[in-house]
Amino acid sequence: MNAIDNGKIQEDDISLGLLLNTLDGERDAPLVFYYDGRPVKPGYHITEVKAGQFSALDCGANPEAWTEIFIQLWDIEEGDRTHMPAGKFQSIIRKVTDHVQLDGSAKLTFEVSDGVRPMQLYCAAMPILSAGTVHVSLSPRPASCKPRDRWLAEENSKAAACCGPRTATRGCCA
Repeated sequence: MNAIDNGKIQEDDISLGLLLNTLDGERDAPLVFYYDGRPVKPGYHITEVKAGQFSALDCGANPEAWTEIFIQLWDIEEGDRTHMPAGKFQSIIRKVTDHVQLDGSAKLTFEVSDGVRPMQLYCAAMPILSAGTVHVSLSPRPASCKPRDRWLAEENSKAAACCGPRTATRGCCA
């Protein structure tokens, strides 16, 4: 099957490997995820880590294939707990790798729920260290039409190439 590699990380996505590498020097720093305009509660748990290899057919009848890692966050208040240190997050992921093969370059998706509302899917931005805390913003992972997205990217690329400095061999810009 000649599948389109849909595993390319979007500019607002990071991979698991990038997240773990960024946390390396900040093992004791609290790790705080932000979604829907607010931080996760200090008692949050990682309830599940899943790795999946997907094969699909998009709405343009194009075969797709990608690897994705899902980290499920349970956003709850629990006693007097503080936000999980980055090192504990890394230890949990390391323990998972003893049992499940995780591709560090795979698309990373967070599933977040407070235990009442349904889980929602989020992609993670690059972690930021501020005031001794590692902040990771999560943004909703929207649905898209992949053939349209590829077409738009191609059109934008053509427009960018066309509208650079005008040369004698390129006359597309007025």
